[in-house]
Amino acid sequence: MTGFVTAAVLIGLLVLGGALWPLWRGAPRTASGLLVALGLCAFALYRLVGTPQALQPQATQAPVTLDGAITQLKDQLQRDPQAAEGWQLLGRALASQGKATEARDAFERAAKLLPDDPGALVEAAQARSLADPNRRLDDTAVSMLEHALQVDPTQQRARWFLGVAQRQRNQPAKAADTWTPLLTQVDAATAKSLLEQINAARTEAGEPALADVPASSTPANALRVQVALDPDFAARVRLRGDATVFVIARATNGAPMPVAVQKHTLQELPLDITLSDADSPMPTQTLSALKDVELIARISSSGDAMRSEGDLESAPVRVMLPAKDPVKLMIGAKP
Repeated sequence: MTGFVTAAVLIGLLVLGGALWPLWRGAPRTASGLLVALGLCAFALYRLVGTPQALQPQATQAPVTLDGAITQLKDQLQRDPQAAEGWQLLGRALASQGKATEARDAFERAAKLLPDDPGALVEAAQARSLADPNRRLDDTAVSMLEHALQVDPTQQRARWFLGVAQRQRNQPAKAADTWTPLLTQVDAATAKSLLEQINAARTEAGEPALADVPASSTPANALRVQVALDPDFAARVRLRGDATVFVIARATNGAPMPVAVQKHTLQELPLDITLSDADSPMPTQTLSALKDVELIARISSSGDAMRSEGDLESAPVRVMLPAKDPVKLMIGAKP
């Protein structure tokens, strides 16, 4: 495991270039590079925080380049080929280098080890498309996507890519039907763009276009969060109005990576926002998949979502999902 930790940390730092937390908004065509970076960072942080041995001095010399880290990770996987997360990490690293064929093979190894994991199946299917000269989703990829949706019908990326595959196969009516449930699962801006794609497919199939985006139901496990700055604290402390405020939901099992996060500025306080799967930085770890979360609001001195010295946080609040009432977070309040 030491080899995985070392490689993961270096790969994450090199790929991210110090930007440890770009926010991912869940659009189905989001550039794969952002997903790669976040996935690498998530793996590295999880291993560091979740494995006490990672804090101990290690005899293994840390590689100094991305290629070196990938080589070390490959060596570790030769010794432990059943490490599914290692294959996923390798796939993301290779994808970030544009090595689509090698990335496809790594993701396929991960999917075989995680045959009922929707996230692993979607990654493997997408990798097959990126490795194809015509960017087509072949029959194997389609089978992966269909199984992912059988396991989790709310898996948005699986539904999107399956619709893409159906359009590639000149099945516009099927594609439109596959995509339509997404309209009530995504944010308004994404739904508007998606509606154009659906109507294009419906027109091609000789079906009437949808007049408008259907009234959205509340996304599964969506959380309304109200954030304010304690008045007494605000009177005592002078803070920059453009200081960064992060509103974060994270799993209660101790994993450090948020399952939903929004970025705002101090001058926007008080906030009244809704966190949902659209705010998930990792499509394989979402609010809708959890039974409870811990919520915090943080004023970041560095502008990064990762906690650093000098940051101010609200008291954490544990919430059972789904939550009917808004969760109130107060920054600067005395304990």
